[in-house]
Amino acid sequence: MSKINIAVLVSGGGTNLQALIDHIENGYIDGKIEVVISSKEDAYALKRAKKHGIEGIYIGKNNYYSLKERNLKILEILEEKQIDLIVLAGYMSILDEKLVKRYKNRIMNIHPSLIPSFCGKGFYGKKVHQAVIDYGVKLTGATVHFVDEGTDTGPVILQKSVDVKDDDTVEDLAKRVLAIEHEILPMAVKLFAEGKLKVTGRKVRIGGF
Repeated sequence: MSKINIAVLVSGGGTNLQALIDHIENGYIDGKIEVVISSKEDAYALKRAKKHGIEGIYIGKNNYYSLKERNLKILEILEEKQIDLIVLAGYMSILDEKLVKRYKNRIMNIHPSLIPSFCGKGFYGKKVHQAVIDYGVKLTGATVHFVDEGTDTGPVILQKSVDVKDDDTVEDLAKRVLAIEHEILPMAVKLFAEGKLKVTGRKVRIGGF
């Protein structure tokens, strides 16, 4: 199987992007990041991309005024680059339904909880960890899932848990969850690149087919 072409969509610091870059450079993932697209012009993730010789493109409200224009431009770039897999790594904008359908089971997202808990509309960033602490659960974690037309509703690929400690602050918990995001997102991309993910209904089977 030839190397897959990957697009990473970002909005912030890009630590998950960096994890992917590192795992591609060390040979763990048989793929190439062809483009990094950011919804924020000053996202540090764009600097990470530049440092590694990856094309970084800003597509946001300042240069494409409507959501429709932004999504059309993203779709144009994805097709031009012949992208096989789209990875949402902290991307805080909305993907058009047409784009999601066009790349069905080829868009991955990383979410900082164990879906279906603490996910969906309004659950993003530190709000997730605050909700976890407020609820008093003993376990949380991270989930990599395929993206569908809903919010955090697509088939689950990988999950890993961490303990929630009695004295956890949001920052403490976020740090531990981020560490496992950096483990399972590259692993999910590796499995995709090797053709080892098969989606049947809501279930993702892992193995050789």
